[in-house]
Amino acid sequence: MEALSQLADGFAIALTWQNIGLALLGCFLGTIIGALPGLGPSNGVAILIPLVFSLGLPATPALILLTSVYYGAMYGGRISSILLNIPGDEPALMTTLDGYPMARKGQAGEALALSGIASFFGAFFATWGLVFLAPQLVKVALLFGTAEYFALFVLAFATLGGLSSRNQAKAALAAGIGLAISMVGVDGQTGVPRFTFGEVHFYDGIDFLVAIVGLFALSEVFIFLEHRGTEQAAGKVKLGRIIPPWSMVKSVWGSMSRGTVLGFIAGVLPGAGASLGSFIAYSMEKRVADREGTFGTGDPRGVAAPEAGNNAAAGGALVPMLALGVPGSGTTAVLLAMLLALNITPGPLLFQDNPDVVWGLIAALFIGNIMLLALNIPMVSIFVRVLSIPSNYLMPAVAMISFVGIYGISGSTFDLMVMIAFGVLGWLLRKLDVPLVPIILGVLLGDQMEKNLRRTMTISDGDLWALVDSPLSIALWSFAIIGFILPIFAGRYFRPKAADSHEMEGSDPD
Repeated sequence: MEALSQLADGFAIALTWQNIGLALLGCFLGTIIGALPGLGPSNGVAILIPLVFSLGLPATPALILLTSVYYGAMYGGRISSILLNIPGDEPALMTTLDGYPMARKGQAGEALALSGIASFFGAFFATWGLVFLAPQLVKVALLFGTAEYFALFVLAFATLGGLSSRNQAKAALAAGIGLAISMVGVDGQTGVPRFTFGEVHFYDGIDFLVAIVGLFALSEVFIFLEHRGTEQAAGKVKLGRIIPPWSMVKSVWGSMSRGTVLGFIAGVLPGAGASLGSFIAYSMEKRVADREGTFGTGDPRGVAAPEAGNNAAAGGALVPMLALGVPGSGTTAVLLAMLLALNITPGPLLFQDNPDVVWGLIAALFIGNIMLLALNIPMVSIFVRVLSIPSNYLMPAVAMISFVGIYGISGSTFDLMVMIAFGVLGWLLRKLDVPLVPIILGVLLGDQMEKNLRRTMTISDGDLWALVDSPLSIALWSFAIIGFILPIFAGRYFRPKAADSHEMEGSDPD
């Protein structure tokens, strides 16, 4: 009852004209960003963060706008997946397996509408899970000491690296790069400059907004420059019927329910995110429901399950970010950076110190889901036209927003040069198939991770056993080890089939 009462207060905050307008704008932009192959929610949120700070939005409206973009991008990723067989982002990969065959059979409109309904179903119930689970997780988080928090950060790196990459060594390398970047600047304990190379601009450290925009947004521009002229044109698939028949919706009810539960669980796991949610939802549904062997040939259940799974995971990923201060996905890592830049620290005290931010956000997610359902069914034909925008117009706009936004925040041309350097670094790492998300996590959490380690060592007089001196810390270390090793086996079980099926269709997720 207490949670429902606080949610009612949140609706009072979210139902202002400004916040409703920002939610609608975020949903619209997010759907378009998600529909554009290669951008995805992480890039979409990263691109708009400079705009948020340039407009001077307070914390609650800023978070409402960016989370609406996040949810909208999760909805929009299916558009190019179904029409072009090109996933808007990695979670939408599984939607191509049955969505594109449905489009080729003249059921593109039905597939788009059905995926929109499944996305709403998964995100709606995941938001209810956020309402009831996040406050309970806070109570557990209050039991954490410095050793437990250090173990939690290790868990975040282990699971994010392991589950977001096919190569654990590359994920560990990326996390190491992020941690190294976080150590640039003056040591807060000794006052000694570290890794500044005599450059005074580095004394305050590297701004994580500069790193994020460079790694995600500018690297996308460099990828386009490398592959310019090779993009596909849209608009050759007939939409057909827009509203699916009730019999089709009824037939996928169980698929959506199972996908929602599995996706939400995957989202709550730190670092697992929407990709794992969609993979598990599709793989499990194929084993449970595909008795006729129709999955992969245009089965509506093969569209509904992964769409419900990845959108439920998107909602679930907000749980550890808000309650523990640990990102549940790459996009929530970007959102965490935005909150930290606004001097709001996610974690156990967030629900006590900033309840208006938390509950206003959760209420806005309910409103945004309804908006997205309203947008994604009647306006399917409009969103499809966005896919025909030539990349040679789109990418310069992305670069312009990045430069203007970062310069507007800092007023420093040096930060622009650093952003370009991160863009080149991101481009090189993507060519080497090194994941970028662990780098961002290292930049964001490295400072707090170091502080908790130092405090633990100071309290214990340098005894390393203090790091595993409680049942909670032992459990977290155990989960971290399992989370890093498990993908070596589980990744072979879930990913190869998706990858093989994807390659057979001749598309490229990037």
